[in-house]
Amino acid sequence: MKRYILILLALGFMSQFALAQSFDKAKLDQYFDALETNNRFFGSVAVSLHGNIIYSRSLGYADFESGQKANNNSKYRIGSISKTFTAVLIIKAVEENRLSLDQTIDSYFPNIKNAEKITIEQLLRHRSGIHNFTSDEDYLSWCTTPKTEKEMTDIIAAKGSDFEPDSKEEYSNSNFVLLTYILEKTYMITYADLVQKYIAKPIGLKNTRLGTTIQPQNNECYSYSFSGDWKKEMETDISIPLGAGGIVSTPEDLVKFSDALFAGKLIKMESLEQMKSVKYHYGMGLFPIPFFDKTGYGHTGGIDGFSSVFSHFGSDGISYAMISNGTNFSNNDISIAVLSAFFNKPFEIPTFKTIQLTDKDLEVYLGEYSSQELPIKISIFIENHLLMAQGTGQLAFPLEATEKDKFKFVAAGIELEFNTIEKTMTLKQGGKDFSFKKE
Repeated sequence: MKRYILILLALGFMSQFALAQSFDKAKLDQYFDALETNNRFFGSVAVSLHGNIIYSRSLGYADFESGQKANNNSKYRIGSISKTFTAVLIIKAVEENRLSLDQTIDSYFPNIKNAEKITIEQLLRHRSGIHNFTSDEDYLSWCTTPKTEKEMTDIIAAKGSDFEPDSKEEYSNSNFVLLTYILEKTYMITYADLVQKYIAKPIGLKNTRLGTTIQPQNNECYSYSFSGDWKKEMETDISIPLGAGGIVSTPEDLVKFSDALFAGKLIKMESLEQMKSVKYHYGMGLFPIPFFDKTGYGHTGGIDGFSSVFSHFGSDGISYAMISNGTNFSNNDISIAVLSAFFNKPFEIPTFKTIQLTDKDLEVYLGEYSSQELPIKISIFIENHLLMAQGTGQLAFPLEATEKDKFKFVAAGIELEFNTIEKTMTLKQGGKDFSFKKE
């Protein structure tokens, strides 16, 4: 739901891992100890080997304000990993001859543009052309307010189509909200009940369900962002994302889900191969995760201040899941470290070197910076004694001083280096450097 400038790390972020049957648990614990000591990460991770959980760890708080610590049963919103659950339910309906992948959606949503051309498979593969409602600037102004099915379908229909169905692919949460409604109309029960009946109860997921209002007394986590301190994030009303992003779970439940799915316990193995099959960029609720000479399958997610990932490497019997409800670090790096520990690859325990600067020290960096290489401006300002950066039309983020004239935003792998004499700034991210000049 949030955007930071030039976040270049994308779906291939797990491409540097390899598998081993044993791992250095002590070093991995030291890695998480470093994150916890330096107040860098709220969340949980879990890894299973051949269906048995062999590592789990939880850090931070479920409710920071009350001091309620997270544990391995703390429940988090998993965002778009919900799409994998929804895809499984759709495929289950196909197996039961309740739906077909090639049927069009005009009988369900006659007010959707091109509905007579759009198939269920195109919804699953993000090839429908239906506009993604979460991309609109006004989305954050109404996403905390409950919506009915009619209200949501009217919002989606009003946004129209971005391209002709099946002509290309573009990620759209709208697709999976509509799939949620199709499932409810097909089975005549709620999506929440479908998740329980066909997934959670059969494989024993005790902490997985469609979310509601967050209830910390039930060991459910709020989400946070970090800007000098942890600040509670807004809470999207679950009636909006539904099967596109509304499920809550735990990493331990997610690896159980992963193990069951890839063992053929939820859908037939031939159906699973259909889900895994990639046409252009997307499978059906899954995408490939390359890993040296191996390929895993899984999904990522993000909603409010939550972020998540799960992946399964079938030939090696490994499932991995992470869910975060607040980070002041790169979650990419955490995934790399965890899987490297299991795949016998080197990884470093992070060190956090920062220096303290006063508002007066920071004043020399303030201003508006522009670049001939990028069509954005970056504003540098002070807020609550922190140096902040904000790209044009994007969210502001805090900068940590690591040494003189050098700052980092570690959560997105951004480094800024200032030359106060020449009044320039270099932005570094994803192995690339971009030059900016103070206006």
